[in-house]
Amino acid sequence: MSHPIINDLNSRYTAKQYDASKRISAEDIAVIKEALRLSASSINSQPWHFILVESDEGKQRLHDTFVNKHQFNQHHIKEASHTILLAYDPKFTKEKFSKRVDAEVSSGHLPAENYDAFMGAYAFAEMNTDEQGNNATWTKAQLYLALGNLLHTLARMGIASTPMEGVDPELIGEKFEKELNGHVCEVAVAMGYHKEGEDWNRDLPKARLALEDIITTV
Repeated sequence: MSHPIINDLNSRYTAKQYDASKRISAEDIAVIKEALRLSASSINSQPWHFILVESDEGKQRLHDTFVNKHQFNQHHIKEASHTILLAYDPKFTKEKFSKRVDAEVSSGHLPAENYDAFMGAYAFAEMNTDEQGNNATWTKAQLYLALGNLLHTLARMGIASTPMEGVDPELIGEKFEKELNGHVCEVAVAMGYHKEGEDWNRDLPKARLALEDIITTV
């Protein structure tokens, strides 16, 4: 099948080796950041925070979180141009949601007279909140919508990526405590440009189940 979207997805792969000498341009980083901002989420909750790691100091901090486990991903941190930490809010409150509804009104998307009615949408979060106020399962699900959007955006831009659940949430929480501000990072994405001749995963064929195995039309 020939279509720009299919071409994007066929070209996307998980990079295994980055060229440390190549950097993503500031213009492309601006596009990536805006794409993340525009990611979809249930009730427009946006229960997330993203940390863009680009400085040598930031890379060293992140590099130092790979001391106990997942060392196979450690080399990406300094070799990739940038890494994005994707973090979810484990206690997304109604007060926090109200800031999103404020944005709905100020943007012109929501008529001011519908403010209270839209606040009622927080019920979707409440249904997934326990007695301790924890709704991490629900907010983490929203975060993965942003992850999918990010991976497609990078594919469209011709930028290699490595999604990594192989990170240490506890150590990231310690090393980036100030930036996370209560959010939890359990997934990150390294970004940059593959190293010619050394990224063994780049030109391998796609390995996906057949359409009839995963899609039923009724």
